Amino acid sequence: MKDYGFRLVIAPSYADIFYNNCFKNGILPATLSEAEVDELFKRTEKEEGYSLTVNLPNQTIADKHGLMFKFEIVPSRKEVLLQGLDDIGTTLQHEPDITAYEKRTPPPPPCSTPST
Repeated sequence: MKDYGFRLVIAPSYADIFYNNCFKNGILPATLSEAEVDELFKRTEKEEGYSLTVNLPNQTIADKHGLMFKFEIVPSRKEVLLQGLDDIGTTLQHEPDITAYEKRTPPPPPCSTPST
């Protein structure tokens, strides 16, 4: 979806796998009520070229006619999208902690082959 330019999906609900994969691919799955989604469809049908503006920091979706809907998002998921991180990028944010852990933790003993 991201390859086609989609950065946002709006729906009343999502399957867990789809929802989680959206974040891994830099796409915001915004959840709005069925009534709010219906309103967006009505406005899209009335106005050619209808567009929305998404403000992720403020968690809002708005149009140029004064419509504004709020959506909820877990803070950690919001940060991942705002910083453009994938799973590896998120892990690398903890690189100093990982390095410190590796320095203070001895490596496991080498595997040995059993004697016969």
